[in-house]
Amino acid sequence: MSNIINKIARRIAETKFARNAIADAADLSVFKEKPSAKTFFGIFLMGISYVMGLPAVGLLGVYSVYYNDVFLILLGGPFLLIVSHLVFLAGMYLAGGRYLMVIIRWAARTVLEKYIQH
Repeated sequence: MSNIINKIARRIAETKFARNAIADAADLSVFKEKPSAKTFFGIFLMGISYVMGLPAVGLLGVYSVYYNDVFLILLGGPFLLIVSHLVFLAGMYLAGGRYLMVIIRWAARTVLEKYIQH
């Protein structure tokens, strides 16, 4: 089984992405820097999206029962969930865009170096 994993790791290490990650010694030093206002706003949007998601739909369901209006939850529930997902994606774009490739490059380098050495 380890022979298969080693062969797969060697094939992946031949790709341009993996060669660059290993050659650049990709690390996580970017996380030592102070986050920008854009990053904080992205994290804030991701947090708000959780409040807009299921808790808001639950509250909308309570209002729907209280006012005896089924259309409130039938139309408002999916709308709130869609908006919540869009807000989360915007937050991911603002906060995580810079860091995502750093993590992927670091993970690729560490995993490949582990399996290529053996």
